[in-house]
Amino acid sequence: MAFSAPPQASAAQARRLGRSLGSKVRALITSIGLALGVALGVGLVAAAPAWAAMDYAKQVLIGADFHGSDLRGVTFNLTNLRDADFGGADLRGASLFGAKLQDADFHDADLREATLDSAIFNGTDLRNARLDDAFAFNTKFIDVRIEGADFTNVPLRGDALKDLCAVAGGTNPSSGRTTRDTLGCA
Repeated sequence: MAFSAPPQASAAQARRLGRSLGSKVRALITSIGLALGVALGVGLVAAAPAWAAMDYAKQVLIGADFHGSDLRGVTFNLTNLRDADFGGADLRGASLFGAKLQDADFHDADLREATLDSAIFNGTDLRNARLDDAFAFNTKFIDVRIEGADFTNVPLRGDALKDLCAVAGGTNPSSGRTTRDTLGCA
């Protein structure tokens, strides 16, 4: 938007007038958007997940209950989630980078495209979980339950893959793929 101040206006006055007009234009556009949304019966945040933009990074959430929750895109980076319940939760695109997940329950959870790098899964229940396309290269898996888990396209270190293949079994009820096949076990 081009703006020219009257010839007698100082540079400072011109900047103030420009900022004032800019804020009024933004307010007008916002008002029109809200009015249009109300008129059409459309909420402006209707498409966002219930927990969108939630950030639980670096917190202590021992024993937290997220069972069945919509946690798409939520951040749990470097969070202590020991004994937390994520059974049946939707964690697509969530970030659990460096999270401590000792004895956490992720059975039937959807972890597709989640960031799990450097997380510690120790005694964690991943039965029937979907982990397709998750990033877990430096993740530690110690004494985990993975019957029916789907690891399709999940990059894993050789030592983690060896440990997981030793306990892999079952078929994921959602994808129909066997855990051993999704891990590429011999």
